[in-house]
Amino acid sequence: MPDPFDLVVRGAELAVHGGRTEAADIGVRDGRIAQLGGDMTGREEIAAGGLLALPGGVDAHVHLVYQGLAGQLRQAGALGPAEPFWVDDFWTGSLAAIGGGITTVGNMTFPLPGESARAAVAREMTGAAPEAAVDWFLHPVLTDLAAGAGGEIAALAADGHTSVKVFLTDPRTADPAALRAAAAAARQAGSLTLLHCEAAGLLERPGQQLVAEGRGALANFPESRPVAAETAAVDQAIAVARDTGAPVYIVHLSSAAALDRCRQARAAGLPLHVETRPLYLHLTRDRFAEPDAGKYVGAPPLRERADRDALWAGLAAGDIDTVCSDHAPWTLADKLDPALNVLTARQGVADLETLMPMLFSEGVVTGRIPLAQFVDLTSANAARLFGLYPRKGAIAAGSDADLALWDPQQRRTVDGARMRSRAGYSVYDGWQVQGWPRIVIQRGQVLLADGEILARPGQGRWLRRSPPAVR
Repeated sequence: MPDPFDLVVRGAELAVHGGRTEAADIGVRDGRIAQLGGDMTGREEIAAGGLLALPGGVDAHVHLVYQGLAGQLRQAGALGPAEPFWVDDFWTGSLAAIGGGITTVGNMTFPLPGESARAAVAREMTGAAPEAAVDWFLHPVLTDLAAGAGGEIAALAADGHTSVKVFLTDPRTADPAALRAAAAAARQAGSLTLLHCEAAGLLERPGQQLVAEGRGALANFPESRPVAAETAAVDQAIAVARDTGAPVYIVHLSSAAALDRCRQARAAGLPLHVETRPLYLHLTRDRFAEPDAGKYVGAPPLRERADRDALWAGLAAGDIDTVCSDHAPWTLADKLDPALNVLTARQGVADLETLMPMLFSEGVVTGRIPLAQFVDLTSANAARLFGLYPRKGAIAAGSDADLALWDPQQRRTVDGARMRSRAGYSVYDGWQVQGWPRIVIQRGQVLLADGEILARPGQGRWLRRSPPAVR
């Protein structure tokens, strides 16, 4: 008789081709899926009848800070003595991820003043390793595209960091020639170039004018970052992909106009990939008429209902590759600080724990997207784009045994005060959400069981990545 598996998941429903599901047992050995279906016994077994077996989510865009980073930023002069900062470290961020069915995160890694991207990555790897309970990888942020950038991009890729992030909001990195050179170097190194698409030259004046006119309140934040700034930067990103052949990934795309440009570029065969985030799928600019408008601040800002509808249509049509959280959590007091204005607003919200449940509830349950597409948007596509597939993002023999055993009928009311991020609130507080993970497994180890977290700090692993599998 064959040796028993370490773990057998019994009777869960797996998404298969054609939008159907089929019940199958899953056998796990040495942290990987060893068998799907057929006879098997396990040293440990989980009864999963009535649950969906989904790949653990891959949220490729988060902002977590290891303990001590704020002090290092203050020492380097990059953060004021009493200035607040994002509140989730790799441990509490892991807890939020696990609670929402996510087992892998990709963190944006910013250099300290005067620090190289490679040194920043080494520093963050040291800080994250003892805290992270989910698996993780890093996106080095390039703040200097000087002559040596190409060599550093190649060195980072050789070290297993096969993506780099550039903010087109920064005039130093938005220079067209320097950006093309960096993207070309990334292509040569087998790396993916991530671009925050808001044009620096179109952002400065609107915000300053609002303040000068006495309209600098956070309620006017959307006016300070117009759609035109996003589309201009998307046009630049498309030009980079066209001129260099480099694969480009646009983070948190927010508007119908920007999506239309991306759709045309992809139809022309350019290697352009698109991410959006939950804010733009579930909320609209109307929220800025509320008294606590500041809690909805993110960049780009919330758009109109027509933009939201266009993004949902883009998900259904396959024009958008991933939905990632851009988890950047502040306390509500820090977001609503009355001293803030449209220029100093604290951007970002907590969304790790709600990303997958909200998309399932508003997408799969409503019929906007099929289950198979939900899997692509929350795990498989990110794994492909970031050099992790099929180790991550798949339920297949040889893949890591990362599973979210999902209860498609479970209903909860979102209450950020009871969730796991230190933010202490959610922009979706009060929403009725159907579909939550009941059990979360990472590499064969149970991290969550019926609401109880079983993970440990340091249990997560850094993931060395291959060149992305991009079309």
